[in-house]
Amino acid sequence: MNICVFLSAADLDERYTRPAREFAELLGKGEHTLVWGGSDVGLMKVVADGVQEAGGRLLGVSVEFLAAKARPGADEMVIAGDLAERKALLLEKADAVVIMVGGTGTLDEATEILELKKHGHTDKPVVLLNTAGFYDGLKEQFRRMEDEGFLPLPLTELVFFAEEPVGALAYLEESQGTQ
Repeated sequence: MNICVFLSAADLDERYTRPAREFAELLGKGEHTLVWGGSDVGLMKVVADGVQEAGGRLLGVSVEFLAAKARPGADEMVIAGDLAERKALLLEKADAVVIMVGGTGTLDEATEILELKKHGHTDKPVVLLNTAGFYDGLKEQFRRMEDEGFLPLPLTELVFFAEEPVGALAYLEESQGTQ
C-alpha cells in the first residue's frame, strides 16, 4: 500500500519522534511505501529513515523551493512546481493517508483530504494519529462540527482517530483488505 503521511519537518522531542519511528518501522516491515513531502529534515527524516531501515520504499514529493532539503536516496522523488501541485501529487500517489503531528502545512493537507472525502471525491482511508494528545482540540472541534450539523457525513466516515501507531496501521490495512 502507498501510505501518504502528512507531518512536520521540524525537529521535535522524543514524545513525538518515538511514535513516528514506531509507525515508520511498522510501515516498512509491512512492505508498504511511504509517500511523503520528500524532506530529509526533522520528523520527515525520522519517518523516512525508519521506513527505509525496515525495508519499505520511499516515494517523495518535494517542491522547487524546498528541493535542497529533498532526501537523497529515495526510491522515487518528484519535484512539484508549487505547494498546491505537491499536495495534489501526494494524494494522487497514495492509497491511504495518515496525519501526524505538524503545523499549518500539515493542517492544510489534512483539511483538504477531509474536504475531498466529504464531497465524495475520494474514498481513501484517513487516519489522524493523535500522538501525545496533540490533536485532542481538533478532535473536539470536529465533534462539535458534527453535533451542530456542519458535516454532511458522520465523522467516523471522514477520519479514524488513532492514539497509537499500531492502531493506525491496523485500521489502514483492514480498510484496504491487506490484513
